Amino acid sequence: MLMPAPDAAIIARRDEIAAQLRRIVAADAVILPEDERRAYESDALTAYRQLPLLVVLPSTTAEVAAVLRFCKSAGIKVVPRGAGTSLSGGALPLADGIILGMGKFNKVLDIDYDNRCAVVQPGVTNLGISQAVAAKGFYYAPDPSSQIACTIGGNVAENSGGVHCLKYGLTTNNVLGIEMVLMSGEVLRLGGKHLDAEGYDLLGVMIGSEGLLGVVTEVTVRILPKPTTARAVLIGFPSNESAGACVAAIIAAGIIPGGMEMMDKPAIHAVEAFVHAGYPLDVEALLIVELDGPKAEVDHLIARVESIARENAAVSVRVSNSGRSAWFSGRGAKPRSRPLAGSRPITTASIRPSRANGCPMC
Repeated sequence: MLMPAPDAAIIARRDEIAAQLRRIVAADAVILPEDERRAYESDALTAYRQLPLLVVLPSTTAEVAAVLRFCKSAGIKVVPRGAGTSLSGGALPLADGIILGMGKFNKVLDIDYDNRCAVVQPGVTNLGISQAVAAKGFYYAPDPSSQIACTIGGNVAENSGGVHCLKYGLTTNNVLGIEMVLMSGEVLRLGGKHLDAEGYDLLGVMIGSEGLLGVVTEVTVRILPKPTTARAVLIGFPSNESAGACVAAIIAAGIIPGGMEMMDKPAIHAVEAFVHAGYPLDVEALLIVELDGPKAEVDHLIARVESIARENAAVSVRVSNSGRSAWFSGRGAKPRSRPLAGSRPITTASIRPSRANGCPMC
């Protein structure tokens, strides 16, 4: 991939541009030395690296607006950046452009439990939202595997999801409103603590736009009560095709799991060697299905999933006793010294492979 050819005239004005920006934000909020800019040369897609012209770290919406207004008048490109955890190149810098880092916007501004929403700045981490509302039994549903570090502003830019997006949706399904700044410096609000607005879905246009349309400075998110029960089913299959057929059969049965993921044999062995999650190593494919909700509903759905799995050639089935996503630890987790606790095996020796039912998952 080739980056755009930089504007040499802009690069030659680096020191002058830095001086101008220091009139807008604090002097130490403009990063000029090459070794300090090196930390911003890529996002998590580290195969592509390039030093930015400058890095600017504003603290307020007014500063963001002033920086963008200046850059527009001076013809300088701007790349907004959250935590830099994107694997899609969402925050790749430009040699003739500034990185607008939003890390200082890290406050939870308001929590409205009655209306089940929270207002946060874009530098708050994804997991930080759930932690802020956990005491009242709430959480924020989208859960990318980098949620311990990725910020809600970056989630909005990338329309991030996670394993639970199957049931609870992506960022676009869980954001109610934003405050944003256009390149002209104009501050706009889209949505808020209310139902969908009439007219064009401008909020939907912004979410997933990777910062191309404006810089998000505030986000209103939907918070949900934690499910009273969450249990996972770990199902082994003799082939990828039978595992895919089971996925199709579960969805066709009207069951929407809290989360569902599939691994083939190489992935199973690689993840097990890393996190020791207790995955079976004698299967060709593995399906992890999590059911959540009231206990009676979860128990009923687990029985239905087990039945569907057997009808689709499952060779092993295990059900966790309790706890959300125990077997999803392979998604971005650090190594564990021992298998995860809190799971019990279901009798599997008598399960016989049967003819696959339905179509393989594409």
